[in-house]
Amino acid sequence: MSTNKQLYLLVITFMLLSCNRSDDNYSASGVFETTEVQVSANGVGEILKLDVDEGAQLDSGLIIGYIDTTQLYLKKKQLYGNLKAVDSRQYNVSKQIASLKQQISTQQKEQIRFQNLVKSNAGNQKQLDDINSQIEILQRQLNAQIEVLENGNNSVKGESMSLLAQIQLIDDQINKNIIKSPIKGVVLTKYVECGELASTGRVLFKIADIDNLFLRAYISASQLTDIKIGQKVKVYADRGEDERREYNGTISWISNKSEFTPKTIQTRDERANLVYAVKIAVKNDGYIKIGMYGDVQF
Repeated sequence: MSTNKQLYLLVITFMLLSCNRSDDNYSASGVFETTEVQVSANGVGEILKLDVDEGAQLDSGLIIGYIDTTQLYLKKKQLYGNLKAVDSRQYNVSKQIASLKQQISTQQKEQIRFQNLVKSNAGNQKQLDDINSQIEILQRQLNAQIEVLENGNNSVKGESMSLLAQIQLIDDQINKNIIKSPIKGVVLTKYVECGELASTGRVLFKIADIDNLFLRAYISASQLTDIKIGQKVKVYADRGEDERREYNGTISWISNKSEFTPKTIQTRDERANLVYAVKIAVKNDGYIKIGMYGDVQF
């Protein structure tokens, strides 16, 4: 075979491969993304434990460390001591008014006896009136004492409720100093180590859900009328230089605002200046990586 003929065959082969890999086979292109969560500290103190490394897979709610809570624990003990002292000031109303109630009971018995004597003309009306007056005085004293005692108890109860609320606040702060994984995923970046000082809002590590990815692609206005949320589509991810892996995808989000075409993204209609972003949810089998380019076919 001549050299010219060999060169001609190579050119034809290259053109055929180029045609087979043309982006015209796909409706849009984009980049695979995922949900990333930056886990921050909710308290202040030394990080005593943080069992997490970059690349580690964590379950949602898994406890992986904690921040020193010694000061919070001592504050809680102090509040419990204050609560005990406050509760000791609680009045036993029934015991406090027992004497007055006994006096009233005695006078009421005398009242009944003198009423019978007066009816039989054997008693003095003035004595009966004096007993009635004494009962009224004792009853007013009883009512006044009950009011004072109940007001005192209400004040004590208010202090107790305030202290209990402070204890609950301390418990909440202690619980927040326990470091947990908010989602199931893989640790992307670890920012701190044990022994470092944590402060409220300081980022401890970043975790991402790599099981559920989405392809953020951009489509032209003419394509917008052909798709809807929930629509099933085909997604293709680069497997190698000449191979692509196919996945089932679902359109989960469509932007309601147009934007200029990102420089790294090409749409089917390259003449369109404005495009709409869409997200296609894809179940990852482990081969798709964050930041990998992919294509979608509606």
